[in-house]
Amino acid sequence: MTEPRSDTIKPGPALRRRLGFWLLTLYGLGVTIGAGIYVLIGKVAGATGALMPLAFLAAAVLAGLTALSFAELAARFPRSAGEAIYIREGFGSKALSLVAGLAVALVGMVSSAAIAIGAAGYIGEIVPLPQWALITIVIVALTALACWGIKESVLVAGIVTVLEIGGLLLVVGVALPEFSELGDNLSAATPGDGFVWAGFMGAMLLAFFAFVGFEDMVNVIEEVKEPRRIMPYAIIATLIASTVIYVLVALAALAVVPPAELAASDAPLALVYERASGVSPVLLIAIASFATLNGIVIQTVMASRVLYGLSWQGSIPAFFGRINPRTHTPIIATVSVGALILMMALAVPIATLAEATALIVLAIFAAVNLALGLIKRRDTIRPSSFTVPAFWPWLAFAASLAILIADAVRRVL
Repeated sequence: MTEPRSDTIKPGPALRRRLGFWLLTLYGLGVTIGAGIYVLIGKVAGATGALMPLAFLAAAVLAGLTALSFAELAARFPRSAGEAIYIREGFGSKALSLVAGLAVALVGMVSSAAIAIGAAGYIGEIVPLPQWALITIVIVALTALACWGIKESVLVAGIVTVLEIGGLLLVVGVALPEFSELGDNLSAATPGDGFVWAGFMGAMLLAFFAFVGFEDMVNVIEEVKEPRRIMPYAIIATLIASTVIYVLVALAALAVVPPAELAASDAPLALVYERASGVSPVLLIAIASFATLNGIVIQTVMASRVLYGLSWQGSIPAFFGRINPRTHTPIIATVSVGALILMMALAVPIATLAEATALIVLAIFAAVNLALGLIKRRDTIRPSSFTVPAFWPWLAFAASLAILIADAVRRVL
């Protein structure tokens, strides 16, 4: 039996192309700028002190290497389950393609389960229900939203993304009067002779994880207008905007609160806001709560599209690829993803979920970059909308592999 190609049209109801550049970029920002920055910034500050903005810039460079590889691959192969297709085309292996696709879907589900646990913790402060009940309510409600429709899901996610970014810019805004003291604060917080560069590397890895998410954009490409043209530049816009926001927030935090205090706080940006404005941080805590919910919606949409794409390839049962004629969404795939997220959230500790997410993402990045390197070596036809130099995927592969090895060493030590 011949393996279906990426240019084959599947019969029956299809995914509807309703996402333009701005909605797609909002989707990318929503999946990249999530609850992580509201917490991770304290850990990064504790390890790097005044060098925290540099850690985020270094992480942006590392993420950018792989982001540009994804941009070319999206222009070459505009299909859902992108990573699975890229690896199938690069290695010529349907088995590796299936493993990659399932790994990508697993990343979305595992990270959503971790986010759901965190969301239940925030919501539990104001809603007196057991954690398991809050987790169940959150996941069922957001799975229903993901089933509703791609434009509706992304619009809701986009609104929450604007709130997330607004919360970060609010922190920057209230800290602006303190920027005049930033030089003195940075000098006082500069690491001394005892500074350990291994600690900086560990912090840079944490900062790198704050950029993870742009790769999920390729899995909604069948719902994007003019995907070969729009997708590459939406990925780039997402990365640039995330970098600018992260560096500004890092500078604002250092201008107001010493790194040691940031590291000791469970809600570091709430601490920055309260210290700079003298106002209760309830608003910022509420925004952080919405940020967690936003991540679940976006990851559920992504994982369901991966299952849809794998079904289209013939790698998993066909019913995962069925599109509802009314909502134009893969409801069976979406409900299946929601059920698995709920099972993991109720059964697995949050720390275990977070560690698993990090390891899988790093491995996927390395494999995708290697696949693009192999494709470019044998295929002289390049996409007209976006391409990178021949050496680029090999450089990105080396960087991804180095991050994976460094993270493994850090965990052992």
